[in-house]
Amino acid sequence: MAGFFCISLIKSYFCHHETNKLTINFNYNNMIKKSISLLCIGFTLIACNEQDKRETEQEFTDNVQAALADSGHIDLDKLQWTREPKGYEVKGDTILITTAPHTDLWQRTYYHFQNDNALVLQMKTREKFFSFIVKTDFTESHQRFDQCGIVMYLDSANWLKGSMEYENDEFQHLGSVATNNGYSDWATTAIPADIKTMWYRFSRREDDYCIECSTDGINFSQMRICHMYAAAEEIQFGIYACSPEESSFTATFTDMRITECAWKAHDGQQPD
Repeated sequence: MAGFFCISLIKSYFCHHETNKLTINFNYNNMIKKSISLLCIGFTLIACNEQDKRETEQEFTDNVQAALADSGHIDLDKLQWTREPKGYEVKGDTILITTAPHTDLWQRTYYHFQNDNALVLQMKTREKFFSFIVKTDFTESHQRFDQCGIVMYLDSANWLKGSMEYENDEFQHLGSVATNNGYSDWATTAIPADIKTMWYRFSRREDDYCIECSTDGINFSQMRICHMYAAAEEIQFGIYACSPEESSFTATFTDMRITECAWKAHDGQQPD
């Protein structure tokens, strides 16, 4: 009887030991399977992210690089509206934009109001050195503050523009606005009212920018040099038109082209 009891204990011990061993092996195998599954998921996610990145790179068209490769010619069909007007027309190399009443770009400073609804047509680039030139015709402007010109619109709080603004039959304002982090500043000069066309040249040197103007498209004068904090990498820039008061006019944009950066590096006084 005692022998039978001992045999039973021995069998019980080995059975229990084998069960534990099987349990350990089972848990170990499950852990391996889970680890492999997690690794597979991780590799899949990495592959998907890389694929998305490649697709994004393929989808991105750098308009400046494309233009420079085509003797400066800008494909107008590639430009994108930030705000599309009800009335506009593209004829060959000419763009006509008809403004809507009560449209403008301004942020806070002095006037305190915020206006963010001007009509804006832009192109994209990551190129750090280039110049963009365009001729504007604002013969039809007739109401105070009617305006058209060049723009770099990144978002409502960060943008740069240069334009002519109608004032009255005697004079108008040639000016520029730099808006950083939601606050605008305005630099202007009065010029005769009989000037109805103006050329602008917008140049980039890394994250610094220059706006120039010209009445003949050959001799340009500096309007503004500024730093744009939100414009260090990819930017959008182009043309705009608006009528802040109860008005509407058609602005004409022609002779748009991209060139190598015409704003030369500073070689004068060196820092102390």
